[in-house]
Amino acid sequence: MRGKRMNGKRQANFELLRIVAMFMIIALHYLVKGGIAVPFQESDNSVNYFAWLLEAFCIVAVNCYVLISGYFMTESEWKPRRVVSLLFQVLFYALLVPCVLLCTGKISLHDMGIYDWIGCVLPIETEHYWFATSYMLLYLFAPFLSAGIRQMEKRQLQVVTALLLCFFSLGKTVIPVQLVTDQYGYSFGWFLCLFVMAGYIRKYGIPWLEKKSHAVIGYIVSCLLIWVLTLLSHMLSAKIDAFSYYENMPYTYNHLLCLSGAVCFFYMFKSSRMISPWSEDIIRTIAPYTFGVYLLHEHILVRYEWMKWLKIERVTGSFRFVPHLIGAVLMVYAVGTMIDMVRKWLFDKVSSLFNRLCGRKKEI
Repeated sequence: MRGKRMNGKRQANFELLRIVAMFMIIALHYLVKGGIAVPFQESDNSVNYFAWLLEAFCIVAVNCYVLISGYFMTESEWKPRRVVSLLFQVLFYALLVPCVLLCTGKISLHDMGIYDWIGCVLPIETEHYWFATSYMLLYLFAPFLSAGIRQMEKRQLQVVTALLLCFFSLGKTVIPVQLVTDQYGYSFGWFLCLFVMAGYIRKYGIPWLEKKSHAVIGYIVSCLLIWVLTLLSHMLSAKIDAFSYYENMPYTYNHLLCLSGAVCFFYMFKSSRMISPWSEDIIRTIAPYTFGVYLLHEHILVRYEWMKWLKIERVTGSFRFVPHLIGAVLMVYAVGTMIDMVRKWLFDKVSSLFNRLCGRKKEI
């Protein structure tokens, strides 16, 4: 077995994880950018506490995405065309969204400055999508990282993983000051750390988490601790200034609790099996479009707007946001999937035409 495929097909359990992780990412953006989960200083009530609890259970999703990639890329063939495909997919959405907004009158040419257009034309270079930029760099370095992981003995890989975690995660978790090197997990460096950890999991595994019940307990405990530590830090920061730093730190991607929750959540799906062949086929059909869902709803021109279009202000400050959240997540995912299906159809047509033209030139 190599890559994400088993008997010629992608493994449905990991494809399901990609889908669930994207649901969680959309929910995360809804809660934070929609103004549902706000700083406790602004809203100290049960609705806000519950919103932060939901966020704690969703914050692991981004790390899971990188773990999936690292888990398979360490044992699969590196393909340059994948870099080109990823680049054109990002560029497609970076340009599509402003064009649609201009044509529908949602924005005017005066609303976009020169930097906005540069960001749309050069989305990777300008970090229009921070995840896409870090992921692209990770993919470019993947063959070198994979070769190193395959060559290292277990003890060597454990030492390298531990050192990376100390630099990118442990320090910021325990030291009550802002570290200059800490980018909260929004960086290629953190993705590199996750890639190496995923390589270790693929090569040697974590025996204690192979039992699904252990993975479930680990995920729940990690997420609850994220929430509890944040609440405690909020209460203590009123008396001791040093604790104000910790108030939001557990909700960063490179915090140890966020990492442990992500690894446990990854193992929950790693040990799962689908209940029927037809459910596997549905999952395999839908999963490839998850990245398109991200690129659509996280475009810089709409990342704070789509919640407004769904009238989020009507449910802000009340528990009515819960059904609204569920509906919004399902709608964004469905619309994003359908648009990416069209995008893939167009890309396939263009690719087919290009191949035919290249074939004719060779014949001539």
